[in-house]
Parts: sequence; structure tokens; C-alpha cells
Amino acid sequence: MAKRKHENKDQDESAKKPKEDIVLPPVINSNEPVQRQKKWINKQRVLVLSSRGIGYRSRHLMLDLRSLLPHSKPESKMDNKDKLFVINEMCEMKNCNKCIYFEGKKKMDLYMWLSNVPRGPSAKFLVENVHTMSELKMTGNCLKASRPLLSFSKEFEQEEHWQLLKELFTQIFSVPNHHPKSQPFFDHVFNFSIVDNRIWFRNYQILEEDASLAEIGPRFVLNPIRIFEGSFGGPTLYINPSYTSPNEHRRMLRRSVAAKYLMKVESKKGHESRKPTNSSYDLDPTDDFFTVTPEDVG
Repeated sequence: MAKRKHENKDQDESAKKPKEDIVLPPVINSNEPVQRQKKWINKQRVLVLSSRGIGYRSRHLMLDLRSLLPHSKPESKMDNKDKLFVINEMCEMKNCNKCIYFEGKKKMDLYMWLSNVPRGPSAKFLVENVHTMSELKMTGNCLKASRPLLSFSKEFEQEEHWQLLKELFTQIFSVPNHHPKSQPFFDHVFNFSIVDNRIWFRNYQILEEDASLAEIGPRFVLNPIRIFEGSFGGPTLYINPSYTSPNEHRRMLRRSVAAKYLMKVESKKGHESRKPTNSSYDLDPTDDFFTVTPEDVG
């Protein structure tokens, strides 16, 4: 009984002691280990995976996002025959509540799914103009596992579907405070801007000298297709009316090229039909009816 009373006194004393916050110095050396604070409340984890058959550029883009998001978890490639609802079970096994899924089709088209697991919502985008970090060779640079600042343009507050996408981007791309794998400072910015009904993603470094920005990469453009109520499915909340699929776009290009060829063939046929068969023009025999020669006079 005495031992139990002594243990209870120690527990009460430890509970009464206030938790001291760790004050970080203004200048931190990146080589020194950072003291961790036990205040990790927002435990957001993002599962980043892709389907089989994506191109090398899409794979490098996925690896760049994994390196920029320290709260992300990797997963092996998913088979194309599996349904998208399987990803919800994969996120549950990995203890993740957000997901970024890259879906490749025909080895040329790349789609990105952003989902809040397991209740939704989720959004599907067509990824265009992809440029990876190794491809751009920008002058900017940031420390690995540092927390980013999120910057959104004012167009995200104008319509409801942009507001929903803004909240989804905020929850997925923002690194939680005091995350065990993150650094406790900000040195780069994720910029989301809307131009031509598309979302343009840029990553900038915050320079120490004059707080100017230098682009790091990667850069890509997201063309929204649909927003679903559930995770990877469910009722449709929004459909982009100005969206054209890559197959339809390629079909229109082939039709335009075929139309140019047909116009060229028709113009050539018209030129051949208007071309005279004789070397000179045919003369009217009645033109010389009133002409008088010296032989006729004699």
C-alpha cells in the first residue's frame, strides 16, 4: 500500500508541473538536430501514390511532391484493374486521412485525384504543362521538410466550388505544426492562382536578404473536371462546363489537319478544271468576216 501511495504522489507531482515550451533561437543551423515539441495536434497524413503506366515525367512529379510534403506517406503502384474505392482501404491501413492519386491513361494523359478520406469530398483534375524540379533547374532552393506558406489568389473567394477546392488544398498541402518529420520554420511558398479557369501551381523560395521570391519548382496546371461528394466517387457536386477531354482535343486537331488537306485537294482540282487544254485561246471565226485583204480586192 505504501508503494502505491508513493506512486500516486509522483503522478500528482508530475501532473502539477507545467509543460515548458521550447524556445527556438533566431538562427538555426540545418546540421544540428531540432528539439521536438510534443504539441503535434493536427495529425494530417497524406498518402501519395500512382497507377501503373504513368510516364517518367509524371513519376518525377509525384516524387517531387513527396519530398515537399514531409507528412506524406508512399505506397506502391496500384493496378489499373482495381477500382478507386480500394484507395480508401489503403489509406486506412496507412493511417492516412488525405490522398493524392496520380492516374495515367494511354501513357500520355495524367489525372490527379485529391480526396478527403473516407467521407469526402474529392476532386479530379487533368494535369497539364508538367515541369519537374530537376528539369527546370531553377535558382531557388529550400531546406527539406520545411513548412510551406500557402498563397491563394482572390479568385478562390468568388465562387463556391473554388472555395471548396481552396479548403481541400489547404488541408492537403499545409504541413501540420510540430510534425515529427518537419522543420519548425517557413522558407518557401506554395502559390495557387486561377488563370483561364485553371489552377496554376508554383513553388517559390523566400530569400533572406530582401524577402524576395525565387522559383524552385515543380510547376504544373490543374484543369478541374469534377468534384464529388464522397471519396473517389459519390454524387457530383460540380462539373466543369468548359472542360474538353484530351481524346476530344486530339480528335479536333486531326479534323483540322484533315480539313486543311481536303481544302488543298479541292483547290488543286479547281485549278486543273480551269486550266485551258490548248496552248492558246480559241479564236472566234466571225472576227475576220469584215476584214479585206488585197487578194479579195484584185
